[in-house]
Order: sequence, then structure tokens, then C-alpha cells
Amino acid sequence: MTAPPTAPPTGTPLRLATFNLESLGDGDRGGPPLAPRLAALRPLLMALEAQVLCLQEVNAAAARKKAPRRPAGLEALVAGTPYAEAARCLSLGVTGTHLADRHNLAILSRLPLRSWQSLYHDFVRPLDLPLVGQAGARVTRSFDRPLLSAELELSDGRLLHVVNLHLRAPLAAAFPEGKAAGAWRSTAAWAEGLHHASLLRSAQALEARLLVERIFDGDPEALIAVCGDFNAEGEAAALEILTAPPAKTGLADSAGRSLVTLDPGLAPDRRFSLRHAGRALMVDHILVSPALFAGYRGLDSLNAHLIDDCARAAGAERGSFHAPLVAEFEL
Repeated sequence: MTAPPTAPPTGTPLRLATFNLESLGDGDRGGPPLAPRLAALRPLLMALEAQVLCLQEVNAAAARKKAPRRPAGLEALVAGTPYAEAARCLSLGVTGTHLADRHNLAILSRLPLRSWQSLYHDFVRPLDLPLVGQAGARVTRSFDRPLLSAELELSDGRLLHVVNLHLRAPLAAAFPEGKAAGAWRSTAAWAEGLHHASLLRSAQALEARLLVERIFDGDPEALIAVCGDFNAEGEAAALEILTAPPAKTGLADSAGRSLVTLDPGLAPDRRFSLRHAGRALMVDHILVSPALFAGYRGLDSLNAHLIDDCARAAGAERGSFHAPLVAEFEL
């Protein structure tokens, strides 16, 4: 974590962005070379002009045996840019003691960083699930990675609460006796694994929602932004758990605790952050509290460069298959 910078003066628009960097590392694990990826990613970061930047899939590695892991790829990416001077915090691995080797979350802030925390099953316990067709057999499901939360100081003394997340992808989760030689034993087993994945995604959305509830308990007018890769669109359970729309909860007096999804304001032909199997999907989102939404001025998805993520063999991994989103606020 770097030293906090000075907050921009009152009246300066706040630009807040989120970007999944797609396993940004230093070429380890057989991944692509780092240099061409940096050349593709750095112009996008500069175009964001963000004061607050939430990043997903930041890898970390140790320079030598028993040395602490460092996010060398991220450090190389921001070197020589305004983000190099930003305050920085990264999520801890599932042990809560050090960075994970893959898929860490990071928040870079040109606002002073008052505090941060890495949350892993702080509100929601690991899921204890029965296995269908296996009498008495059960499996414990834990989140793939933590949440990352930070409190940032605005120049007028208010706090901006930022929650960075990366929810479980819609890929079937393996379980004992579900696979043989790396392949699913049956479509029923695959379906059960996919069901488990959806439960994990919703459960971590609940963990984030309960964090938001705690923030609102302390300040009903809190400025909150929840950003990241939700691996979910539209009215998916994970999104509705987090937004908690009064029309769905039936609690008319809960509007002040709902979160607003910003991307519906994009034009239909611009509303996507990922291309997958011929479809344009909006899986990355920025959700904000009513108090922060009062200053909302616009959202952009920098998606002009995207190609289908099924084209990995064509070298598309040079950059990222995700588009960064950036929202602007007048506070």
C-alpha cells in the first residue's frame, strides 16, 4: 500500500472506474508475455482518467522461494502513469495473510485512503451442500476470492465507500465422483456443478450486500460504489441481491438502501463489457447508493477494442477480453 495522496479540490469531477485485467501477471503459469499486454492495456487506463480505479484478476508472484508475493504485472502497468502515485490496496488470499498467486483485487485511489479490508466469509459461511444421488455425501463450497472494501476521503471530509468484487463465473464446479479423467461423468453431474457455481455467486453477492447494509447502518446517506466483474446480467439473482430494488423487496421505506445499476443508461449498442460466443454481454457493473447517484453525470464502456473471448488462439489475450467502465460524478 502506498502513501495516500492529497484529495482533488472541491468541485473536481470524480471519475470512478472498474476493469478486469484478465490474469495480469508477469508471464508465469504459461501465460502470454507481459510486454505486449502492457502496450494494449496502458492506453485504456490513461483514457479512463480515473481518480478511483477498481481492478480484478491481478496476479502476484514471489521473486524467490519464501519471498512475499508482489503484483509485479500491476506495478509494471502503472509505472510512469498518474496511477503510480495513487494510494493502493490489494485483497489478501483466502488465508487473510498475504496476496494470492492469482486473481487478486486492487483499488488504486488518488483520493486519500483512510482504511481498507479484505473480506472472506465475514458474513456468509461456506456452503454445506448435499450431493444429489450420493446418499449422505456432502461438499463444502467456499468463495473463490475475497471482497475488497476501502474508505476514501473526499476533500469536504465525507467518505466514499468502494467495494471491489469478482463473483464466481458460470462454470460448473467440480465435486467428488462428478468427474472422471477430467471429464464430467454425465450431464446431470455437470448440471449439479453449475448449480453449485450459481449458489456461490449469489452467496458472495449476499456477503457484499450485508457489507453494504453495515455501511448504511452507520450512515443512511453514505456514498457507496460497488464495482467489478459480477459474471451476471440483467435480473440475475446476484445483481438483485445487491441492488435490493424496493419493487422486489416489497419494502417501500427501503429505497434509501437500494443500489442503482448505472449501465442501463448506456445506448443499447454500447451496453456490453464482454463478447462471448457471438454475444455482447454486460457482466461488469458499477452500482451506487442513492446519495452518490444524486451526483451521477454519466457512464462509458470502453469496449470498441473487444473481440470474442473464444478467440484466445488468435492472440486476443494480449490485452483483456473485458472492457473498462468509467462513471463520472459531481460531488
